Amino acid sequence: MKAMKYHDYIWDLGGTLLDNYETSTAAFVETLAEYGIVQDHDSVYQALKISTDFAIVTFAPNLESFLEKYKENEARELEHPILFDGVSVLLEDISRQGGRHFLISHRDDQVVEILEKTNIASYFTEVVTSSSGFERKPNPESMLYLKDKYNINSGLVIGDRPIDVEAGQAAGLDTHLFESIEKLRQELDM
Repeated sequence: MKAMKYHDYIWDLGGTLLDNYETSTAAFVETLAEYGIVQDHDSVYQALKISTDFAIVTFAPNLESFLEKYKENEARELEHPILFDGVSVLLEDISRQGGRHFLISHRDDQVVEILEKTNIASYFTEVVTSSSGFERKPNPESMLYLKDKYNINSGLVIGDRPIDVEAGQAAGLDTHLFESIEKLRQELDM
C-alpha cells in the first residue's frame, strides 16, 4: 500500500459529505409556498449552491420571518440526512491508513446529530460548528485553529464552494473543490 498524499482532511459538511442541497431546496420551495410564492426547484437549487443569503435575497427579500421558517422546515427535512454515495467507505479507507478527519460547518451543533445519524461521527477528530465562535468561511480562522491545535502540515481542505477553497488557501493548505467522491478518489490516488 503506497503512502497517502495527505495525513489530515478538513471537510465541509453540506454539499460535500451530506447531499443536503436536495433537502434544503425542498425546504426552501416549501417555505416560499407558505408565503404563496411558487418557484421552480432548479432555480432555488442553483441559488442555494451560492449561499442561503443569496437565495433569500433572490426569492424572498422582504418576507418577514422567512429565514426562521425556512430553517425550521430544513431542520425537519434534515431529520433524515443523506450522505453522498461512497462517503463512509472513503472516510474508513483514509482512517485505516492513519489519516485524520476534521469538519468545519457554518451550521450549529445540529451537525453532530447529523454525523451520528449517518454513522460517521466516529471518524472525526474534531468538529467545528457555528457554536465554536469562529468567523465564517472564507475567513480561514477555523482552519488556522485546527492547523495549529493538531499541528497539521500535510492537510487537504475539501468543500463544494469557492469559500471553502479560499479559506483553505488562506490557511496555507491544499484544497479540493468537491464534485463527486469518484473525482476526489482520483485526486487522492485511492
